[in-house]
This record gives sequence, C-alpha cells and structure tokens, in this order.
Amino acid sequence: MPSPILWQPSEQFKVNSNLAEYMQWLKDNLSLECKDYDTLWKWSVEHPVDFWQSISDYFKLIHHAPCRNVMSEDHMPHTKWFEGGTLNYAEHIFRNATAERPALLFQSERHPLTSVSWEELKHKVAALQSFFIQQGIQPGDRIAAYLPNIPEATISLLAAMSVGAVWSSCSPDFGAGSVMERFQQIEPRILIAVDGYMYNGKIFNRREEVKAIREALPSVEKLIRIPYAANDTDMQDVPDTVLWDEVMQTSYTGLRFTAVPFDHPVWILYSSGTTGIPKAITHSHGGVLLEHFKYLAFHNDVQPGEVFFWFTTTGWMMWNYLHAALLTGATIVLYDGSPGYPDISVLWRMAANAGVHHFGTSAPFIMACKKAGILPGEYGDLSALRSVSATGSPLPQEGFDYVYEKIKKDLWLCSMSGGTDVCTAFVGGCPLLPVYEGEIQCRALGCDLYALDEEGNRLWNEVGEMVITKPMPSMPVFFWNDQQFEKYLSSYFETYPGIWRHGDWVKITPQNGVVILGRSDATLNRQGVRIGTAEIYRAVDTIPEIKDSLIVNIELPGGGDYMPLFVVMKENHSLTAEIKDTIKRTLRSTYSPRHVPDEIIAVNDIPYTISGKKMEMPVKKILMGRPLEKSVNTGSVKNPESLEFFKTFVVKK
Repeated sequence: MPSPILWQPSEQFKVNSNLAEYMQWLKDNLSLECKDYDTLWKWSVEHPVDFWQSISDYFKLIHHAPCRNVMSEDHMPHTKWFEGGTLNYAEHIFRNATAERPALLFQSERHPLTSVSWEELKHKVAALQSFFIQQGIQPGDRIAAYLPNIPEATISLLAAMSVGAVWSSCSPDFGAGSVMERFQQIEPRILIAVDGYMYNGKIFNRREEVKAIREALPSVEKLIRIPYAANDTDMQDVPDTVLWDEVMQTSYTGLRFTAVPFDHPVWILYSSGTTGIPKAITHSHGGVLLEHFKYLAFHNDVQPGEVFFWFTTTGWMMWNYLHAALLTGATIVLYDGSPGYPDISVLWRMAANAGVHHFGTSAPFIMACKKAGILPGEYGDLSALRSVSATGSPLPQEGFDYVYEKIKKDLWLCSMSGGTDVCTAFVGGCPLLPVYEGEIQCRALGCDLYALDEEGNRLWNEVGEMVITKPMPSMPVFFWNDQQFEKYLSSYFETYPGIWRHGDWVKITPQNGVVILGRSDATLNRQGVRIGTAEIYRAVDTIPEIKDSLIVNIELPGGGDYMPLFVVMKENHSLTAEIKDTIKRTLRSTYSPRHVPDEIIAVNDIPYTISGKKMEMPVKKILMGRPLEKSVNTGSVKNPESLEFFKTFVVKK
C-alpha cells in the first residue's frame, strides 16, 4: 500500500509553476508533449543532449563563444559538456538586478533584519573585483575565505566568480588545522577572513586561528581582514594585510564579467574527510549554472520576486546552492548564528519578518522543532510561506507529519537529497506531484538514478545502492591535484564500473517516489538483511527522553555480529531499564526484531563531522580495533572529544 498523501498541489499551483511553463515551452519549441512528470523525466534521461540543450535555451544562457557539441561521447567521469563555449556564472545573477526589491536580506544574533540593494551589491562586488585585478588575479587563481554567512561572503563569492577566479570557503567554526588541510591543497593567492564570529550568544575570537592559517599558506599574497565579531583592527603583526573597508574604496569603472570555458572551475568544495584529508571537489561554471537553473526553477519552483532562505554556513555546499536562487530573480536571506539562540523559534520569527516564500533547513532541525513542540505560526505571519525544504539526512515520517500538522497544512514539503559531490540534489521536489508521507517526490530531471543490488541489477520498491548511470553537467570536473583521476574513480566508480555509486541506500517506490535510508557504507547488515541507519534513528527519535543516538553494526569472526546503540539522554534524564525496554519495544514494533540493538549504552555526546553528519563509519572502525588516527581525521570532527569514549569501549563478542 502506498504511503498516505499529505499534500496535493492545486490546479492553480501546478499551472503557475515554472515546470508547467517549461513543459509548454517544450511543446511549442520542440514539439515534445509530456503528459506528466514521469514522461518528462524519462525523456530527460534518455535524451540528455536534447534535454541539457533545452535547459541552456530555455534559460537563455549567455554564451560568449559558441559550443561545438553539447555532450561528448566520453564515459563518466571524462564526459565534456558544451565544448568551446564560454560564459560566466555571476553574469547570469546580475542580469536580475532591479530597484524593485533587494538582492539580499541579512540577520544575525547581533544584527536585526536588514536589506542589501542590488545597487549596493553591484557597487561592492565591482570594488572588490577591481581590487582583485589590481592584485594580478587571473582566471584559475584561487581565492579562499574564512567567513561566516554574512553579506561580505556573498560579495566575495560573486567578485571571485566574475573574474574567473576559483572560490573556496570554510566557516570560522572550523579549527585552524581543518582549514589548513583544505586550503593548503589549493594554494590560494588571496585569503579573506573575519576576526571572530558569534554563536549561541558568545563571541569566539579567531585572530590566532587566522594568523596560523595565514602562516600555513605561503601562496597567499594578500589577506583581507573583516573586523566582524571581535572588532579587531590591529593588523601590525600580520603581513600583507588590508582591511575590508579599505578594499571597498578601490576605484572601478564598472562591473565586468570574464568569459571562461564551460568547464572552467568555479569553486572547490570538500568531502567531509572522515578518514583522510578532505578531497577538493572542483565544479565548473557551466555545469553548476545549468544544474542550478534547472533545480531551483523546476524542483524548488523559485520565482522572480520571491524570498528564498536556507539555513547554512559557508562550509556547507548549501551555501553555494543558496546563492543559486539569485539566478531566478529571487531575494536570498542570509542568517549568521545558532538556529537555537535565543530559542528554537528564531528562524521562524525571521521567516515571518522577511516574508519568506521558501524555507530551507535540515531534517534534524525539523525534528528538533517537533521535539520542542513549537508551533511556527505562533511567531509571526507565515502566509507567504509556500514551501519547506529539508536535506542533510533522511527526514523521517514523523517529520513529514509535523510539517503538515504544526507548521502549515497548505504547504509544499520538498524533502531532497544530493551532496557536495554535485552541489545539488539528485532527488527532491516536484510542484506537479503529491507529497506522500516519508517519501521524496521524485528523481530530478536529467538524473538517471536507480537502486542496484550487489550484482548490479535494478531494484524496484526494494532497498539498494543509489547509482547514477549517465553523466550530469554538475558532476565534478576533477578533484584538485588528482591529475590521473585516481581519487575521483575510487570515490564513485569502484563498485560498479562506469556507474556512479553515491554511497546511499535508496528505495524507489511504486509511485516513483524515493526513500533514502542512510549511508550505504554505514549499513547495518543483520542476519543478511540490510537496515539503513535512518530507520533506527527514526524510531529512537520518537522517545522523548533521548536527545541523540548513533548505531553501528560490527561483523564478528564466525559470521556473527554485534550491534550497539549509543544514546545521549536529555538533561535530567538517565538511561534506565524502563527506557531501554521502550527503545527495544519501539524498534521491534515499528520495524522488526532485527532492528533491536544488542546493547544500549549512554554516552555524553555523539561525534559529528563539521558539516553535521554522524560519524558512523569512523566509530565502527574504532570499535573494531583500528587506532583512532587511522580511523578518523580528527580535524574533520566537530566535537573530537566525543571520540574518547569509543577508544576504550569493549566490543562484546
């Protein structure tokens, strides 16, 4: 039986969608009539050349030089796109400049909601662009940033893209060692950094971290310092430094855009680096431009004049994705600070004040709101809100129910899943389809995604490995310093030759919806039955006394296994025999006896990567006896002290 339908788009909602307009355009211009989304998706993956050419034509991409062909015949990951063509991502953003609405809205723990006009944005980007040119920055040079989610970060990103430089950023909550591991690989010529940041009402001075990072990067010729949190303007002991306000006084003749090849690097993102130095994943101007137009317009349905928000930091790919909404003519909202300070209602209050149409967040945030019992509509007028998007980890059924029961009944819930690897989502929302409880609505256009078993056979309505069988323009052009594509091939193509294996468990439902069941490399294999960790967390999250949890399954010699569940209890609660029984009973009744752990252990904290993912595999390796230094790169751990417990934990055999 299919899951219950929680929401149906009205006819007006469907007719007014960007996707419906595109389908009409296909009919008028290509004589292609698609009766429904499934037909359109099938065409998009069976005819990738025609599909991606239509995206370029529909969105009127500015090609400064014509391309020779849309897609080469080279297999992944060597496929070339729009060879010979030149363009610039930032140019497509600024063609939406208008005096009718602001470009940005910004709020932080210290700053009330303020706006940045397109005129101001254009002026500051042009000044920084001129400064870069005076410093001799050329296309392909790297510009690195150690910045929070503030307007200066947006200005820096756009200025870097406009001159063809390659952008890369880390959030200032990253430790210096973690930042060095990332930036040392790419050898930036300019570093832009703040003196500190604020989180949970506290100021964290980052002066010493900035000095250490600067000293570790001999390639840096100029450091641009932004006195932001600590208001630290003393620059005497840091060489080749200039203050942001001085840079903003740089004279310029106008905002210019350097046309670069379609596959020219636009930014470098990083893998979580849980077991080694983070991989420097490099995307292209043209590839992400095409993908972002497609996804933001068709799968998020962002329209001109709307307000688009995503809670993110500059160290997460969603920050780059947030800025893609500018391509559609929307105003974007930047928020810097904790989503729980002074309390968990802060983002909902901001959404009401800003008139947000599209609210993007993480699945854990939605579940935290549910556990706190908050009613977002009590904090202001959410009448403008028409979609809530969630990513980062699988959103459980209870999260779906909470959105419709407590946030807003007439709301489009866009659960989505993708990754840093492509800076987009493989699966997500569709304004033409209903929302089923616990399901992502669809596979994205142009994404030939399937579930496979170990032998490479396609599975339907069964859990399998998520794979992509045909190339997409937003797949990385390469990993930095990986000239022979060795890291690239080992990351995605070792399991199924010629097919991208993403590392998630996925199930495609009878109605062509999608369910993500957690990372396949952290899968719980119990008596030959594969269990996604998300199922365990979904059940455990329903128990009010538990704050967080982590599950691993360890294969033992002789064919047995040991599956411990580690839980963090809420304040003023302890792990009693009664709560253990509740956990076991919940898992057994919700799923199966195989889901019941062998042991339940209370811990003080659960280890997370800096990007907010539970570190299941590193914990598993530690428990299997591997030394900590060989199991995890501690620089990638948000809370490294949490690993100490697992070093001394004894596995029961």
